[in-house]
Amino acid sequence: MTVLVDAATLATRLAQGGVLLVDCRKDLADPQAGRAAYESAHLPGALHAELDTDLSDLGKQGLGRHPLPDAEAFAAVLARWGWTPEVEVVAYDAAGGAMAAARLWWMLRLVGARHVRVLDGGIAAWQRAGLALDVAPAAMPAPSRVDVAWDTRQLVDAQHLRDGLADGSLCVLDARAAPRYRGEVEPLDAKAGHVPGACNRPFQDNLREDGRFRPADDLREAFTSIIGAHAPNEVVHMCGSGVTACHNLLAMEHAGLHGSRLYAPSWSGWIADPARPVALGAEPGAPA
Repeated sequence: MTVLVDAATLATRLAQGGVLLVDCRKDLADPQAGRAAYESAHLPGALHAELDTDLSDLGKQGLGRHPLPDAEAFAAVLARWGWTPEVEVVAYDAAGGAMAAARLWWMLRLVGARHVRVLDGGIAAWQRAGLALDVAPAAMPAPSRVDVAWDTRQLVDAQHLRDGLADGSLCVLDARAAPRYRGEVEPLDAKAGHVPGACNRPFQDNLREDGRFRPADDLREAFTSIIGAHAPNEVVHMCGSGVTACHNLLAMEHAGLHGSRLYAPSWSGWIADPARPVALGAEPGAPA
């Protein structure tokens, strides 16, 4: 199954039935905005996923602004949605997949789900296609029984990250905008900068002007030029809190570069330990 689905194909699949559609819209500047947007209008039949509660556990300390929840907590969310491993899931948002459709896609992949895709271009692409939105609350499906576990092979912790950068066995891609990566601005976290040795790959570079993903061949060429001789499974993604980093991971999968991993705590988790080093400016040898 491809990792992306276009609006017309999704409309056909929804008419056939059997698709779990999830609205993942989120605005970090306004915690209530995503839910409010969903309640105002959403794709027909879509349920809503809240980043802060359904896709994160904000009670965990030292693991960034959006810590990965325990697998049991995520299982409870999936059970509430009526999910089973055979169900096809399509996630969408209003940020080209970055906030936070790619996060849900990645979390489902992390528990072994393979029937999961992201709506290419999100709700804007749906509307551009002339397809209708719904204002009525979606009917909740019958709860299911879900037992899942995280595939920890797809995750990297801080020590592994540091060791891999030191010996050159890992290529770390930071998905934040360049000014944040260089430490020139920091609107969200307590300290500015980036992990020494990490390369900058802003997630926005994955998208065309209309918010859809760039062609797979273009993305493959772009990522290959950054990761060099590293195999995809030697690539680790990060961002500010482990959300937009999933967009780069999704883009690599779309490009046929399979198996990259995530440092889920990301920058906000890295700086939770004041002993960890911080770099400012561009990395030596990095593209201007």
